[in-house]
Amino acid sequence: MEIKINSEEEKEFIGNSKEHLLISVVIPMFNEEGSLPELIKLLEHNLLHEAQNKYEIIFIDDGSTDSSLEILKKQRERNPKIKIISFRRNYGKSAALAVGFDRAEGEIIITMDSDLQDDPSEIKNLIQKINEGYDLVSGWKKTRHDPINKTLPSIFFNFVTSLSAGIKLHDFNCGLKAYRKEAAKSLEVYGEMHRYLPALSHWDGFRVTEIPVLHHARKYGKTKFGASRYLKGFLDLLTILFTTRYFKRPLHFFGAFGVLFTCIGFGINLYLSIEWFLNKTYLSDKPLLLLGIALIIVGVQFISTGLIGEMLAKQNNKDINYNIKEELV
Repeated sequence: MEIKINSEEEKEFIGNSKEHLLISVVIPMFNEEGSLPELIKLLEHNLLHEAQNKYEIIFIDDGSTDSSLEILKKQRERNPKIKIISFRRNYGKSAALAVGFDRAEGEIIITMDSDLQDDPSEIKNLIQKINEGYDLVSGWKKTRHDPINKTLPSIFFNFVTSLSAGIKLHDFNCGLKAYRKEAAKSLEVYGEMHRYLPALSHWDGFRVTEIPVLHHARKYGKTKFGASRYLKGFLDLLTILFTTRYFKRPLHFFGAFGVLFTCIGFGINLYLSIEWFLNKTYLSDKPLLLLGIALIIVGVQFISTGLIGEMLAKQNNKDINYNIKEELV
C-alpha cells in the first residue's frame, strides 16, 4: 500500500534519504513475556508489506518484572528496527505513550497494546483511512472478546465521553490507533489521559474518525488494569474538560452551575415567600427555606469563582499557544 506524503518538502526528503522512517509503531508493555515473540513476528510480517520495510517498532517497557525486557533485547539483536525504552518503574500507559510519541520519527504513528488482543493486520486499514485525510483513526472493537465486567463499564464510559467531548466514537480507549505525526506530537499525555486522546485531538482541530477492528481474546497473562481505572478515568475527564474546553473561558463552566443553582434557590424562596404572604405557611419551620438560601449562596460562589478565573485567564492571555495548521505571510 502506498503511503501518501502531504508536502513537496516531505517527498524530496524521503526521496533523498533511504533511512527515513515512514511508519512508527509505539507499543506500551508491562509483563507480557508470553505474547512478545508472536507479536513481533506478526508485526514484521505486516510492516514488511505495508511500510515497504521502512519502519520502526518502539517498545516502552513500563517497569516489567518478568523476562519481557530480555526477550526484547534478543529480538533487537536480530532486527535493529526494534527499539526499546525501559522505565525504572511502572509509570502507566499514558507515560509510556508520551515517551513513545516523543521518540517516534515516522510520518504515521501506530499505537497498539502488547497483549495480542490488537491485530497487527489492521495496520493496513488504519493507514488507508489516514490517507483519506484524517489525522487520527481510532480502532473500534465492535466485536469484543472481554469479560462483562469490562464491556459494560466501557459502554457507559464511551457514552459519557462522547457527550462531553462533542465527538461520537464507540471506543475511545481502544489501544489500536493511527496518528499523523503532527497530531501525535501535539498531544500532552499524562495521568490516565490515554483514554481521551481522540477527544484531545478533536479539540485541537484535527480530523478524527474510527473504523471497526479485529479484537482477540487474551492468550497470555492477565489484564493489568483494575477497577480503580474507572475512578481515575472519570477524574481525568474532568481534568481535560477544565484544561482544554474551559481553560480560556472558565466562567462558561462555573457560571453555568452558578446560574442554575441561583435560579433554583431563588425559585424555592420565591415560592415560599408567596405562600407566606398568603398566610398559607410559616417560614420558621421550613427546611426548604434553608435549602433555597444555601443554593443561592453556592450559586453566587460559583459565579464569583468563574469571574476570578476569567481575570486570571485574561492576565495570562499572552502566554497562550494556539495550534496553527497553516500560515502564509
